Formats: sequence, structure tokens, C-alpha cells
Amino acid sequence: MASSRRTKPWSRTGIVSSGITSAVTATPASLTRLYVGTSGWSYPTWRGGFYPENARPAEFLRFYSERLPSVELNTSFYQLPAEEQFRAWAEQTPPGFRFAVKMTGRITHSGQLGLVGTFCERVRLLGERLGPVLVQLPETRPRDEGFLALLQGSLDPELEVAYEFRHESWDSVDVPVRVNSLKGDAPFRYLRLREPPYDEADLSSWADRLRPLLDEGVRVYCYFKHEDEPTGPGYAERLLELLGA
Repeated sequence: MASSRRTKPWSRTGIVSSGITSAVTATPASLTRLYVGTSGWSYPTWRGGFYPENARPAEFLRFYSERLPSVELNTSFYQLPAEEQFRAWAEQTPPGFRFAVKMTGRITHSGQLGLVGTFCERVRLLGERLGPVLVQLPETRPRDEGFLALLQGSLDPELEVAYEFRHESWDSVDVPVRVNSLKGDAPFRYLRLREPPYDEADLSSWADRLRPLLDEGVRVYCYFKHEDEPTGPGYAERLLELLGA
């Protein structure tokens, strides 16, 4: 990974890099499979902390991608971006960067399955920058295997998909990748860490849990929650450091 990602995390998170990582770190080859970041990047309140004080919003993604290898794209949940927007995002980021794209709520929350094809076509415009798609079902949608089967049958089979079920009735349903589960045979895992703050012990614990997966060849996508202050990118950078990135 680029040396720019060794930047010390934002100091006000309370996580200050000592330069000392665990005795056993992930191998260099495995680090190419480690995609850590935050849920979004368009936050003016990160100026002076994670972004330069005078950074313009149009520059945020470029600055972000110089320090972190991936981002979870949440704006796609609220409104499916235009084709030109996906192309522009891809062009602003370096090779190796990955976008995880949250499926539009008109599909997952309103059941408009006719939009799945359009959604898949749009996200594929990210090209090699496209990571997994996040399918998040609402807390109000109980288990409905018919809906799930129709959704899965409508998806582009070449896309990698992670599922986040928020109603307890889905607990036993079988999907290739379930958010925040480290188990399974799929070639990747998808984590959403939504309960800050994370202190040094918390992040070290996550590093210890992820290291064996990386060394086994499993890709890991991990996203910290957005907050008004840039704590999320600080956590992400520290987790990368702990894993030797």
C-alpha cells in the first residue's frame, strides 16, 4: 500500500500511533486484500482534522483516497446517482481503491425490484474500483424468502453482495456474506463498525480477528461510522497500521 496511508490518525480520537504493531502482522500480499474506510467522505466538518483546512468539497474524495483504500457509498441508498457521477468518482481515485455501494432504498425498503437491473448497470460504471454491493433490509421487513429469491435472481451474477438484515426473523437465513460475520466460504467479508468510540484495545482486538482471514486470502471490507468529527478515518488509519499497512 502507498506510504501515504501510514499517516498518523487524527489525534483527538484518543488513538495515537506508537509505531509499534502486533508481533505478528499480515503479510505484504494479504494487505492488498484489506479495504478499510468510513461510510462516506463528503463532510466539511473533517476540515482541519482529516482534510486540509482549506480543502474544497470537490477535493474531498481525492484527499480521502490518498489516505484510505476504500469507502462505503451511502448516497446511492437515498438516490441512485447518474452514470456520469459514477464515472467521475472512479476517475478521482487511484488504482486499487474500492467503493462499496449501498443498494438504493427504493429496492430494499420499497420493494421496487424492477430497478435492480438499472442499479447494477450504474454501479458497474465504477469499473475496477467497484467493491461489494451492500443490501440492507429495513427493521420493518420480516423474513420473506420469496422477496430475497427474486432480488438475488435479478442481481448481476458477477457482483459481490453482502446482506445486512435488521429484523431478527432473518437470523437463520442462508446468504453467502452476512454483514459483520467472519464465518463462511465466500472470498470476502464485510464489516460495519457502528458503535464508537473504539479505543486502542478495541482496534487491536479487531486486528487480531482479521489477520487470519487476510493471511488465508480472504478480502476484508471494513467501514467505520461517520461522525461530525473525523474519528472514523482515525480509527480506519489506526486499524491499517495495526495490520501492517
